[in-house]
Amino acid sequence: MTYALRSLNPLDLPQVLTLNNEAVPAVYALDADLLTTLVATATHSVVVTTVEDVHTVAGFVIGFAPSAEYASESYRWFEARSSDFLYVDRIVVAPNARSQGLGELLYASVFQAAREAHATEVVCEVNTFPPNPQLLAFHSRLGFTTVGEQTNTGDTGAAALLTALVS
Repeated sequence: MTYALRSLNPLDLPQVLTLNNEAVPAVYALDADLLTTLVATATHSVVVTTVEDVHTVAGFVIGFAPSAEYASESYRWFEARSSDFLYVDRIVVAPNARSQGLGELLYASVFQAAREAHATEVVCEVNTFPPNPQLLAFHSRLGFTTVGEQTNTGDTGAAALLTALVS
């Protein structure tokens, strides 16, 4: 199959919401209103589809630059540390599309957006509780390193805070 990237548009929101909520606990659950707000305020929101079916979302990424109106604890941690980043809030690939390079394709779009914005790093979080060793290994292969750890409010989870330099 041949895949293509394009900007996330309002017609994609129902599919993106379903993919997001099927990926819990790797990402946090959303409702339709919160997803709409995230996409409206995001710096980078992209979907991946097949060339043959540009209306079926196989994966997506949503990211934010510094100074966004976004209350995520991890985003705020990175914002307090730097003003020169692109924060990946969530990246999800459909279960039936995994292991086909879509995560790398979505991250390539993130790094390209970071280069265009003259950001020096791409940052994100990966759950360590509940553990997600496959996702940590994936990020390590992409050049991410751990720069901090965070326990979420209410001790409902913990995450490694990761960064990768933009080249």
